[in-house]
Amino acid sequence: MSKWRNNNAWFLVLPVFAIVAFSAIIPLMTVVNYSVQDIFGPGQRFFVGVEWFRDVLLDERLHDALFKQLAFSFMVLLTEIPLGIAIALMMPKKGWTASACLVILALPLLIPWNVIGTIWIIFTRPDIGLFGAIVNNAGIAFDHTASPVDAWITLMLMEIWHWTPLVALLAYAGLRAIPEAYYQAAKIDGASSWAVFRYIQLPKMRGVLTIALLLRFMDSFLIYAEPFVLTGGGPGNTTTFLSIYLVKIAVGQFDLGPAAAFSLIYFLIILLFCWLFYQALQAVGTGDKA
Repeated sequence: MSKWRNNNAWFLVLPVFAIVAFSAIIPLMTVVNYSVQDIFGPGQRFFVGVEWFRDVLLDERLHDALFKQLAFSFMVLLTEIPLGIAIALMMPKKGWTASACLVILALPLLIPWNVIGTIWIIFTRPDIGLFGAIVNNAGIAFDHTASPVDAWITLMLMEIWHWTPLVALLAYAGLRAIPEAYYQAAKIDGASSWAVFRYIQLPKMRGVLTIALLLRFMDSFLIYAEPFVLTGGGPGNTTTFLSIYLVKIAVGQFDLGPAAAFSLIYFLIILLFCWLFYQALQAVGTGDKA
């Protein structure tokens, strides 16, 4: 007896295909189209093949922006992931203090990105800013608008303050999901705090830490609003990351072809690093099973 098939169910997923096509595929295909053409105006466009990709890949300013972007993202990850785990481990497990800590921890995540930059401009000003004035009154010259080192320090402090709570909240959720029986077994075996962390908590948090690592890498690699508001890419080009440089090409110079090729290369770089991080994290701990 043949089974009757009702293909009408496919109509239920058509809205999903339409939304995905409108939100992702069509804009992506538009960028691909621009990346292989030289556009002078409406109806005036010429096919150039991979010329824009070659020019962008040979652009030394892009190499410089890419190096700074990678340095910034890796410093963010090396700081925020361990710090977020440490904060999660120190937080209360239950009671009103746990709820209060969660609310306070989430506050920086509720502030819009451009407001974050404005807050840190005022906070670090050497004349009236609380942080800037205290540091300068202590005899340490600090001005993020004039010193490249001070600009990087300010950017790192701002990023850590803004996004470490996300890592801490994810790590805290992972810790709370560990069954109490694991801790009781470790207590019976006389395991130290480090052993509990190394062999119980860290492996059990691998899933949430994978999410935290990928989210924080993608966000720090795509960062634009905060450094643009805080430093505008300066002093000079010391904080001109890939996103700021891309906007200069696309909006400032209105070079749509190179900007489109730049966007696709930017997209592929992010995909490559996310895949590498994901593969590396999936491999963590699997050697113990052998």
